[in-house]
Amino acid sequence: MCRHLAYLGPPASVGELLTRGTHSLRSQSWAPREMRGGGTINADGFGVAWWAPPAEATPEHGSGVRWHGGMGSDPDEAETGPPQTTAGPPVVSRYRNASPIWTDPAVDEVLPQLHSTAVLAAIRSATVGMPVERAACAPFTHGRWAFSHNGAIPDWRETLTAIAAQFGSPSLLEAESLTDSATLWVILRVLLEDGTDPGTALRRVVAAVLERSPKARLNLLVGDGETVWATTRHHSLSVLVADDLAVVASEPYDDDPRWRPIADRQLVVVRPGRLIVEPLAVEPPDASGNFSENERAFS
Repeated sequence: MCRHLAYLGPPASVGELLTRGTHSLRSQSWAPREMRGGGTINADGFGVAWWAPPAEATPEHGSGVRWHGGMGSDPDEAETGPPQTTAGPPVVSRYRNASPIWTDPAVDEVLPQLHSTAVLAAIRSATVGMPVERAACAPFTHGRWAFSHNGAIPDWRETLTAIAAQFGSPSLLEAESLTDSATLWVILRVLLEDGTDPGTALRRVVAAVLERSPKARLNLLVGDGETVWATTRHHSLSVLVADDLAVVASEPYDDDPRWRPIADRQLVVVRPGRLIVEPLAVEPPDASGNFSENERAFS
């Protein structure tokens, strides 16, 4: 059910982050280690988002989103407006392709030329019955936010329609693709735009989904170019945090001993030098009445 990765730290090559290590995100597309019943390979497309100062951002397409096409993209979607040059927070750009990541020469020939202090990337294993198309590939972006979902939501149409009504979300027809992940993003992004703390927004969305679809798999990943928030619900997640960088990944891309696995049903907040892991607390505690909680701060 997909693999994803988020990086914060010194400027790094966007393409190199996709291929970094002996077990890179690209390698995980054909040889993942911890799919946990979510398929065997991740060959249904990929995407990567990166943040840059507004003056360096690519032209705008749509409501505040910068993006690049990918092989086989619709020529009509290649139209762009004037470059963004005003001051402000980092701006998101992205590149997506519905083909397997190993087939796209841009990963080795173009994306390595781009550098950023913040990157969020994902490879996709499509749920049976969902479309395999570029618009279905994470990351999903809006404004300063980028989002990825590793998992699946059974009965997602009924579940997310009810949650959208509960949260006062806009029409779910705004979703880029007819998938649970793209539709879930429509709901989550409204909470973020309204100023809800990202951790609180993730807790609310996860709780609402599990109330209606208890078997949902919800490893969610959200970034704003400065901080990354993530949840674990069924699927694997690991973090590597040092004074100058922070990485969140479905699977470690190398054997660095600083990688740390995250337990199930946790909320994770990371930035360089800082890691917070706390219970999602969206389900009843165990028989003892206690949740495990762990927080580690780096000076």
